[in-house]
Amino acid sequence: MSIRQELPLAVTHQVRDACLCLHAQRAARALARRFDEVLRPLGLTNGQFSLLMSLNRPEAPGIGSVAGLLAMDRTTLTANLKPLERRRLVKVSVDKEDKRSRRLTITAAGRALLSKAFPLWKQAHAETERLITGCSPNDVRTALRALS
Repeated sequence: MSIRQELPLAVTHQVRDACLCLHAQRAARALARRFDEVLRPLGLTNGQFSLLMSLNRPEAPGIGSVAGLLAMDRTTLTANLKPLERRRLVKVSVDKEDKRSRRLTITAAGRALLSKAFPLWKQAHAETERLITGCSPNDVRTALRALS
């Protein structure tokens, strides 16, 4: 016979109201939706924008360094590159120094799209930042909830 222990509803409310992880997850989803909406007219998601921006550098980075920067595993990064490759915004090539490795290059079309996307991102970022700067921890939670 198992004894069923239940937490009081007050504990559930305490976690709902105070959990930084919950509020950060909700805010991350709300931020993603906000930036996805802004970038939608260009056919980009916020993740694709971040990926293209991470490639905007003089030397083509390796998959590992981009995965680290974006806090993704290599498999997830490779999957996220596919639609950008199909649109010819990104080129994946064999590393000349290490044939086992791949280098990622933003194409001219990718740079042009990134140039169009940046002003949209910049405006949305400024608006979002105004909502959450200069806040106490409770104000941050309130501000994060306001994003969703």
